Amino acid sequence: MGKVGNYMHKTAVGLLERAEHVDDVIREIEALGFPRNEVRALAEPAIFEVTGVMSFPRLDFEVDLRRELIRMGATKSEIEAYVDGLRHGGALIFATSSDGDTKVEAEVEAAADVMNRYGAVGVEQTPSAEPNLPRIAREMTSMADQPVVAGRVRQPGGGACCFVW
Repeated sequence: MGKVGNYMHKTAVGLLERAEHVDDVIREIEALGFPRNEVRALAEPAIFEVTGVMSFPRLDFEVDLRRELIRMGATKSEIEAYVDGLRHGGALIFATSSDGDTKVEAEVEAAADVMNRYGAVGVEQTPSAEPNLPRIAREMTSMADQPVVAGRVRQPGGGACCFVW
């Protein structure tokens, strides 16, 4: 799911309160060496088009977002903060690397720093240190001789978070 070859994804996620700086943040992150397809911005659509009686586009949008954040290892409180931020006009920015080498991991940290310079909002950390992982990941005991690391790996005093998944 999150693994490419022998490496796991590392993603910096930043919530900006207003979407006005999204293009600037993306340009700066791309200047760090990220390919365009590894940097995404997400804002709640202004209009949710209803396509029928059983159409719930806002709910579908939020369910899909929650599912992807859970897959990355975000906690319930982080997910709620991200969804609430989008509901109030914010934007999420994702910068992902799946290479696994030290240089690329440093670039993900640098992308988080860019997000923070543009005012990425800190999200509350839950009292539990256990990330919100799928049931099967919690039940795994070991993989070879190396521990599996998934979930939040960087939670500075505020701002962007980094997840390994």
